[in-house]
Amino acid sequence: MLPPISKFRLSTLTRPARLIACLAMLSASRYGAAQNTPLLSGGVGFFTATNSGQTSYQPLFEPLLDAPLGPHLLIESRAILLESFSPKGGNQTGYDHSRFISLTYLQGDYILSSHVTVVGGTFLIPFNTYNDRLSPIWIGNFQAGPLTAGLGSLSTGAGTGGMLSGSAISRPRYSVSYNAFFSSRDDNQYFESKRSAGGRASLYLPDQRLEIGGSYNRLLQGTHENFYGAHVWWEPKNSGFQLRSEYARGHHAQGYWIETAYRTSAFGGFDSFVGRFEPVFRMNQSFRLDKLGGDGVPSVSTQLADFGLDYNLPHNTRILTSYSRQFSSTGNSNMWQTGIVYRFLFPAWKGK
Repeated sequence: MLPPISKFRLSTLTRPARLIACLAMLSASRYGAAQNTPLLSGGVGFFTATNSGQTSYQPLFEPLLDAPLGPHLLIESRAILLESFSPKGGNQTGYDHSRFISLTYLQGDYILSSHVTVVGGTFLIPFNTYNDRLSPIWIGNFQAGPLTAGLGSLSTGAGTGGMLSGSAISRPRYSVSYNAFFSSRDDNQYFESKRSAGGRASLYLPDQRLEIGGSYNRLLQGTHENFYGAHVWWEPKNSGFQLRSEYARGHHAQGYWIETAYRTSAFGGFDSFVGRFEPVFRMNQSFRLDKLGGDGVPSVSTQLADFGLDYNLPHNTRILTSYSRQFSSTGNSNMWQTGIVYRFLFPAWKGK
């Protein structure tokens, strides 16, 4: 059950996040006529999930703001607004209803050079790739995340503090990118985060369109724990094929997921009726190393196979359909999911 909706107030923000929000609002009029016009983007979706004959419904709105303040400073933020309708249990008729609204992140980016960007505020933890690259509803191929999405991202997925990111090396045949962050503990209901430090490094080969990377995160509160991760992405040029994969290991659990997707151009190109279909498949496995939980991974070792068929409509609209089969010692289950997502993007006001 999602928590009830709460009214957002600036006073509830952490100090760095509050400062960023004030800078964004105070500078909006100053740079309103500037060449760098703020962009409003995001996604609107409607999802259904059917399990054991019970269907739940979720309309969802994820707005995103990119607001440049001059040539070096960028304010960016993403929020989530969700309604959930799920069947009542205990042989009761009707649906339970809940609402949820929250800021996913709110950060300021200061571009020092082509190699260094300084980030401050509340940011998505750059552990592996799902949390900061695939979690938006208009990007992911499946409605639900992988089994191990919480490992390394510390369940909350966000950190409050500072981060350095950029391209360490950039050559025609390869490039190396990096992220290094520190997060403080924050119990604010909108920006909950844990005290931790870590980073990610990735090697990209443009000729092969191959990315290989590794991640590390250390929890610095309570019982200190280490998290390790690795990812591989491969998208052969002009093939319509995608391969994405991750491995993550924590103190209490480990696991992996491998996802493939394919679009054909053999019947009139990717924008033809047939070319817009996109079969997708994802294999997940999680393994418990002990019986202690709290990491977002299933309480017992679990296998999950996701089969999907997406359709890419014109004007940034996607239809997502999937069937999932889960195997574990607590019982096997089936899940059917459908959804439609629209991606929007427009300037906040008319600019140059």
